[in-house]
Amino acid sequence: MIPQKLAEGIYEVGAIDWNVRDFHGYSTDLGTTYNAYLIVDEKIALIDTVKKEFTGRLLEKISRIVDPSKIDVVISNHTEMDHSGGLPAIMEVVGREKPVYCSKMGRKNLRRHFPDWLNLQEVADGQELSLGKRTLQFLETRMIHWPDSMFSYLKEDQILFSSDGFGQHYAGPERFDDEIDDAVMWHAKKYFANILWLYAPLIQKLLEKVLAMDLPIKMICPDHGIIWRRDPGKIINAYVQWCKQQPEESALVVYDTMWHSTESMAEAIVAGLWEAGVKAQPMHARNVHRSDIVTAAFDAKALVIGSPTLNNGIFPTLADVLTYLKGLRPKNKLGAAFGSYGWGGEAPKAVHEILSDMDLEMVEEPLRIQFVPDQEALDACRDFGRRIGQIIKKDK
Repeated sequence: MIPQKLAEGIYEVGAIDWNVRDFHGYSTDLGTTYNAYLIVDEKIALIDTVKKEFTGRLLEKISRIVDPSKIDVVISNHTEMDHSGGLPAIMEVVGREKPVYCSKMGRKNLRRHFPDWLNLQEVADGQELSLGKRTLQFLETRMIHWPDSMFSYLKEDQILFSSDGFGQHYAGPERFDDEIDDAVMWHAKKYFANILWLYAPLIQKLLEKVLAMDLPIKMICPDHGIIWRRDPGKIINAYVQWCKQQPEESALVVYDTMWHSTESMAEAIVAGLWEAGVKAQPMHARNVHRSDIVTAAFDAKALVIGSPTLNNGIFPTLADVLTYLKGLRPKNKLGAAFGSYGWGGEAPKAVHEILSDMDLEMVEEPLRIQFVPDQEALDACRDFGRRIGQIIKKDK
């Protein structure tokens, strides 16, 4: 419960949630953090709060630095409840009359969430707020990842408080990028793939706008996960690349199986992809969480989905994954479907249609094998994988 000092008069005062394991369908196997930041100047500012259940921890950390009632202003960069849930209770301590600065959409959202006594003050893109020796500049960043989102930039210290941008769902002993090294990048990519992928075109434009401002940035302080102090440019450059949605020369084979027939097909297809010189990975949809499948799908050039037919339709786990993936609107990918069946064999056709509706380029007709695949059928599966691999190689 000790505040983390970031610079003279600047502290991280949020909470670590070690036990959360699901975040809106996203697996958080290592928990997460709800970061909040305190700036002590002639005016004292609190940037964001925490999930409601962790309000006491936030107040305890603040109290180690200053009396919370001495806080002059609160900044709400994002109104989602993991960052604003504690706001009413905080303002009861800080003072009901004290201003809460937020974007135009933030003001609208907070009015719908919380009591009308909150003193909400709308700020415009580029507007500045003097704290005395320091100045906060507000940058509207709609759809990173809600319409209300904004960044707050501390000009004199060159610190960017980036709300849900550049974050990760990661709770650990490390608080900075130089303490965890490259291991954090996987968590950052998973966060981007599952939460921000849908908004990649918009984020790309926003990043271009922010980069064009040529703001010197010494530190990036997101609302989840570690703080980027050694090399903030690393995560900025990663976002620039991820927004381009340029997949690797690889394939992801996602499947489920009832009596191992579709599983045998998947393994043969993976073997064919490898024979074509393409890195391929099988993922059993019942054994791998949907959010980890999506993280792998983000990098893959081809998504090859295999489902047995159950009740004339797609196996439930595959329907779950496809619904989740469709909402993220993947771009620049190839698609194919396969599966075993007993009599009707509708599932591969249904998968094919869903992938096609996602605007994936369908490179093969659905491959269907009745009952247990024999050697001839497995050879056909390898050929299926090999052909997809050859298209991937040609398409690079």
